[in-house]
Amino acid sequence: MSRENQDVPMGHSDEADGIEEYDNALPAWWLGLFYFTIAWAVVYGVHYHFVAGRSQAGEYLAEVQAAEARWPAPDPATVAAADPKVLAEAGKAIYMTNCIGCHGPELKGGIGPNLTDGEWIHGGSIESITKVITEGVPEKGMLTWGPILGPEKVAQVAAYIHAAGGGQ
Repeated sequence: MSRENQDVPMGHSDEADGIEEYDNALPAWWLGLFYFTIAWAVVYGVHYHFVAGRSQAGEYLAEVQAAEARWPAPDPATVAAADPKVLAEAGKAIYMTNCIGCHGPELKGGIGPNLTDGEWIHGGSIESITKVITEGVPEKGMLTWGPILGPEKVAQVAAYIHAAGGGQ
């Protein structure tokens, strides 16, 4: 657009609450920056996905693997076999703090199922109990306790439930 049309109103102020609009050209520095960002996006996208072979999924998996290597989860069966009595005592305190509201003080149930009978919905082995505590049962209202308690406390409360509840 030539300089002779600079600051000439477009003539539709009555349609826009009296706000006058001018059809001026954008500054050259702004257009240059705009075109540079477009070119940069294309070059970066090609480099990121094709040249470097990176992806968000790959970077996420690398972070998860690094976290698992740095903070390995203890094997619940190994932890429970180490010293069941100590684990069960520590697990009782965790149970009384977090689980008593649904399963009762004597593991007889209430909102949640009875943990002392011989009928276990998801299995009564230490591994099954640990899995249910860690992953929860959202469709039944059981919270996902794994991220809240962490692997060590989950193993402790699972050992307590297994020992006191008569799991298989």
